[in-house]
Amino acid sequence: MDVDTRLLRCFVAVAEEGSLTRAAERLFVSQPALTKQIKQLEARVGVPLFTRSRAGMALTEPGRVLAERVPVLLAEWDRILRETKSTASRAARVLRVGFLASAANEATQHIVAEFSRRRPGWRADMRQAAWSNPSAGLADGDVDAALVRLPFPGQDALRVAVLFTEPRCVVLPTAHPFAARDAIPFRDLWDEPFVAAPPEAGRWREYWLATDERDGHPVRIGAVTDQPDEWLSAIANGYGIALAPESAGRYYARPGITYRPVTGVTPSQVAVAWAPADDTNPVVQDFVRCCLDSRPR
Repeated sequence: MDVDTRLLRCFVAVAEEGSLTRAAERLFVSQPALTKQIKQLEARVGVPLFTRSRAGMALTEPGRVLAERVPVLLAEWDRILRETKSTASRAARVLRVGFLASAANEATQHIVAEFSRRRPGWRADMRQAAWSNPSAGLADGDVDAALVRLPFPGQDALRVAVLFTEPRCVVLPTAHPFAARDAIPFRDLWDEPFVAAPPEAGRWREYWLATDERDGHPVRIGAVTDQPDEWLSAIANGYGIALAPESAGRYYARPGITYRPVTGVTPSQVAVAWAPADDTNPVVQDFVRCCLDSRPR
């Protein structure tokens, strides 16, 4: 009997949360989809894993046994998968580096060049990730290091070193009435529709919607996009506005789009991240040092 690790991750979430609703929110899936996955797992193992009631989802005795063992199994599988992929990249003398959007801005090219100087014969393979994957592939073991924007889901389980901070700005259609202002208080934007990252981006999505800086005011979502080009098109077409790093105005200038300073929101942090297992990996640590040495003075 083979069991998909996805089903086991769903089981762990429900077991830890004690609720299908909370587990679905944590996994960014619908409750009916999660219910189907739990039933599928129970059919695979041949025993009921939960007792369902109005109070929530209580583990059965077989469910408690599985709940004790599965987290260790998943952690070991993740470690094996990461080591397998990392071994393949080392054999090819390639360091896989994930990044989002403009990565480390103007410092990116210097970081890559410095890494090549420190590691002759090695290549930093830069892999751009979608916004639905704000760890840029690091959490899944798809890359060896990543240039990321904080905060993002799962960052507490990784090593993170901040490289620099930059203000956030607001991105508007050029025809928007606020586009002529020199600077815009964030409070004035609360009722505007926003172009958002997909829900699976979790804390990263919430940060770029500035949900913690709205005094409880609800967010209006005008569109959901997963790539910079889609995001810019949605804004230009008037589906919503968005917060962005100040550097976006340099990297993503486009007709019909206006960038303006915004007050009342915290700045954005760019960081390099890596897995704790790579604390002793000399190649990964060389890349980290290249990032730290390239920080703006």
